[in-house]
Amino acid sequence: MTTGVRRRMGVEERRQQLIGVALELFSHRSPDDVSIDEIAVAAGISRPLVYHYFPGKLSLYEAALRRAAEDLAGRFVEPREGPPGARLLRVMGRFFSFVDEHGPGFSALMRGGPAVGSSTTNALVDSVRQAAYEQVLFQLDVTEPSARLELVVRSWISLAESTALIWLDGRRIPRAELELQLVHDFVALAAVSAAYDEGMAALLREVLASEPADGPFAELLERLATLAP
Repeated sequence: MTTGVRRRMGVEERRQQLIGVALELFSHRSPDDVSIDEIAVAAGISRPLVYHYFPGKLSLYEAALRRAAEDLAGRFVEPREGPPGARLLRVMGRFFSFVDEHGPGFSALMRGGPAVGSSTTNALVDSVRQAAYEQVLFQLDVTEPSARLELVVRSWISLAESTALIWLDGRRIPRAELELQLVHDFVALAAVSAAYDEGMAALLREVLASEPADGPFAELLERLATLAP
């Protein structure tokens, strides 16, 4: 008969395990409600050993937050292939998958959680927003955005964030509807700005010209047309 021997983890491997365990717990409950004891039990180690790898709950929380931020930022990466409306809709699908799977963790990331106001948390949240901003510009094939375009893109990112946070409180609107609505919201924000700026108008015409008749952007125009008297 052979006896199983538990493999000893290296320092970095154990740190990564603890971060993963913490993220899994944070996906179901607010980080405020998760104790170091629970993390230790879930990881199969003692409470003192957790403190050997992380000096306190805040440092473990920030490390978990960093991994979540990297994951979320990656959800906005999309090849610049095919119609822009379909591309943006795929991005929103991945974004809401993250929100759906990591509800409490997403709320903590965007609202600060136990580390509210810390420079680390603020930097992580800003990094996600900046990654999303740069990816939208990439999709538009714009390297030097005008002041109006920057306003539109950053306003839309803020809208997507707040929409997701509100949706988490009860999930009262079907997720697929919100994903499509946010795609439509982007066009609507751009259209309003285009009414004031010829540069934005030219960019919007270019985007809409590459949209197929059955694409998300075209669908918005059809929906709006039904509202006209």
